[in-house]
Amino acid sequence: MKRMVTKDDEMLPSHALHAIKHCDPVIFPNIFVLLKVLCTLPVSTATPERSFSSLKRVKSYLRNCMKEDRLNGLVLLSCYRNIEITPEEILVEMAKKPRKIDLLL
Repeated sequence: MKRMVTKDDEMLPSHALHAIKHCDPVIFPNIFVLLKVLCTLPVSTATPERSFSSLKRVKSYLRNCMKEDRLNGLVLLSCYRNIEITPEEILVEMAKKPRKIDLLL
């Protein structure tokens, strides 16, 4: 099977920005418009949607029994779960705050 090639024996464009440069708007007006739309569409991922659903779950479960700063902390942990947090880092942060009892490290 023959490989599709453009003029001057170049390979076909790999993405829309290169394709729009090679597309003649007079000969292919509809394809040119579609390529312009494709170039302006935002690229979306499921990560923000998961973050919002995590926030919704946490809020609905803990809405009346937690302060807002704890809720924000839990949501941040849920959204940025790819960041590694060690127990030592948590203890150091907790030891910085004034408490009635001293935490021994």
